[in-house]
Amino acid sequence: MDVFTIKDLENLSGIKAHTIRIWEQRYTFLSPQRTGTNIRYYNNQELKMLLNVALLNKYGFKISHIDKMNPDEIRDKILSLTQIQAQHERIINELIHHMVDLDLDGFEDTLDNYIMARGIEKTITQIIFPFLEKIGILWITNHVNPAQEHLVTNIIRQKLIVGIESTGSHLMSDKVVILFLPEGEHHELGLLFTFYLLKSRGVKVWYLGANVPLKDLEYVTAIKKPHYVYTHLTSVAHNFNFERFLTQLSLKIPAIPAIVSGQMTQNYKKKVPGNIQFKTSLTEVMEYIGTL
Repeated sequence: MDVFTIKDLENLSGIKAHTIRIWEQRYTFLSPQRTGTNIRYYNNQELKMLLNVALLNKYGFKISHIDKMNPDEIRDKILSLTQIQAQHERIINELIHHMVDLDLDGFEDTLDNYIMARGIEKTITQIIFPFLEKIGILWITNHVNPAQEHLVTNIIRQKLIVGIESTGSHLMSDKVVILFLPEGEHHELGLLFTFYLLKSRGVKVWYLGANVPLKDLEYVTAIKKPHYVYTHLTSVAHNFNFERFLTQLSLKIPAIPAIVSGQMTQNYKKKVPGNIQFKTSLTEVMEYIGTL
């Protein structure tokens, strides 16, 4: 059984911790356990229930009514939601459910069904990327079992690689981009997603992969002379110093613009070196790639 904090539930559901506490007091669908120091913790079933309740509440159902529904009624109501965004959120929640239950067949079937219906790019932008943004928080806080993380990310990685290999473009760009992850960063999914977007828009990509020393990046850029280098940071090692990384990256490749995306860029408040740009959201990433 996995254990989640109230902060995990807030991050995954979008419901503030204060509201979750009120719901616990007034309704019956959440019954957290407590540690010896009186800190709340939640199991898989409570996480899944809160995701379902939050989704129905967001799209018009009163909490008092949801609380009286049995699990079958909740499932039927969720399936009846017709808004496009609600359908996306339902599928993302399904992926979270399958992940915490280690239901790999269900996880892959959910992705495959969406790919068949909408295509790989919409699956990536509408389902996979939002899922990773939510689950990345759990990876950072170590509230997901490593086995869950590896098994789920390998399934997604396979889908992304198939998408990369199968995509072509009628667009032509003269730009060359090197993609890499710095030492201590092994989460490739965001970078593979960027690879797909660039290739589908006719941009030439050199993919260095994960855990790349900056001296190696410096060596390759000196030979290949790309127009840009790009990295996406998801969950780096605990001893990773983001400020030092930015400084060293700027010094190693001073003449080449470097693009950095990922969660770490969202809360960074210090001055960024002149040849480095942050892209703090999927929208910004898509807009940037559209300019190449």
